[in-house]
Amino acid sequence: MSGSTTQHTETTGRPQPTRNTGQKIAYAFGNLGQAAFYNTMSTFFITFVTTALFIDVDKTLAKRLIAVITGLVVVIRIAEIFLDPLLGNLVDNTNTRWGRFRPWQFIGGIVPGILLIMVFTGLFGLVDVNTGVFMVLFVIVFILLDVIYSLRDISYWGMIPAISSDSHERSTYTALGAFTGSIGYNGVTVIVVPVVSWFTWKFTGQWEQGRTGWAAFAIIIAVLGLLTAWSVAFGTRENQGGLRAKAEANGNPIEAFKAIAQNDQLLWVALSYLLYSVANVATTGVLFYQFKYVLGAPDSFSIAGIIPVITGLGTTPLYPVLNRRIPRRWLYTAGMALMIVGYTLFIIAPMNLPVVIVALILFYLPAQTIQMTAILSMTDSIEYGQLKTGKRNEAVTLSVRPMLDKIAGALSNGIVGFVVVAAGMVGNATAADMTAANIRTFKTCAYYLPLAGIVASLVVFLLTVKIDENMHAHIVEQLEGRLASEEADKQ
Repeated sequence: MSGSTTQHTETTGRPQPTRNTGQKIAYAFGNLGQAAFYNTMSTFFITFVTTALFIDVDKTLAKRLIAVITGLVVVIRIAEIFLDPLLGNLVDNTNTRWGRFRPWQFIGGIVPGILLIMVFTGLFGLVDVNTGVFMVLFVIVFILLDVIYSLRDISYWGMIPAISSDSHERSTYTALGAFTGSIGYNGVTVIVVPVVSWFTWKFTGQWEQGRTGWAAFAIIIAVLGLLTAWSVAFGTRENQGGLRAKAEANGNPIEAFKAIAQNDQLLWVALSYLLYSVANVATTGVLFYQFKYVLGAPDSFSIAGIIPVITGLGTTPLYPVLNRRIPRRWLYTAGMALMIVGYTLFIIAPMNLPVVIVALILFYLPAQTIQMTAILSMTDSIEYGQLKTGKRNEAVTLSVRPMLDKIAGALSNGIVGFVVVAAGMVGNATAADMTAANIRTFKTCAYYLPLAGIVASLVVFLLTVKIDENMHAHIVEQLEGRLASEEADKQ
């Protein structure tokens, strides 16, 4: 588990930008599989549950089981509000010859993949044998899957401040991770229907989204997750000098929660990001149903994946360049404005494919800019917290973002589960079966409520988030001055 990098340090102890292209490529590759894995679990897991898992079960019983599973997922992931900071504390207190973060990338590459395959095979067919035993074991497997994936996600993003304390270099690593993440996350949307359909046809002779196709799809995602996690584990190196070396030792799990509570800038960014993330995944989670039941064009669903791949490829590499000239605050505001226009088009003409395509472009175009701004604001709040408390809680601080993503994903699963049952979008239903009431229910949950969340997110960010590039640079200078003074006093 070794990598190499050239790291120069000034007398101030501030690391200079690394020039190791190999490390940057290895780090970026990691989020390709990680994002694909996340989208599979947050979006297409519930699609699998509602359309294929209980296909051989009585329809009335199937609806009850779908409701139970979606409810359990919401409860499990909401419970992780308390778990993720503890996992972050575990990562922060990991001390090995390979560093603090890379061991969790190694573990997080193989174990979640095995568990994902179990979930997407109905625990290897147990769902057809005994639904009661299946439900009990499913809860255990799903909890383990969420926990170990969380350790991978937390350690991945927590590595950025371990690589550099320079805000602009952090934006480069964040942009690289977001760039490949966009490909992985949205690439899944592009391939899911053709891949699942092809493997179903190969095994059953039916061109549909059947259980065998979903199982094959899960195996592909699991292998991709393994390769990309190990790219980070074996291809990167943490910087052990500078502000990291001089920080106080990380405390116990109770102090992990205390560190979050004391960091007001982290909390405000988190609230804004949560509102955005819930709105975002609530909409992306029902786009399959938009194409299948509202537009009556399920074969066109790949459009919903192609658009964000193209927009992500165009906007993500530009972020560090734009951010050197335009403050994050205004990039964030402009992105939110585009999303608001996109939601307006969704609401006006949900049954018009060309209008829906334009709405998707406006919806996805600013997504990476918004997410990277939030991630960088949280990352820079690490030094803000260190200035206030003396402790440098890297993984704990950055555990907040994946925690919020999982809360949003859980709420998305709950929303999707509610919508598909309430709107009759289950089993063998088609677009022709949809009534005006079904469409109204769908629009309310897919567009009206998320639009309100986007507006609220923007208001919170503009009114409460103060940490930006200039404030962070000033904080680093203060920290360096304080630490240098403390070193001088000891001599």
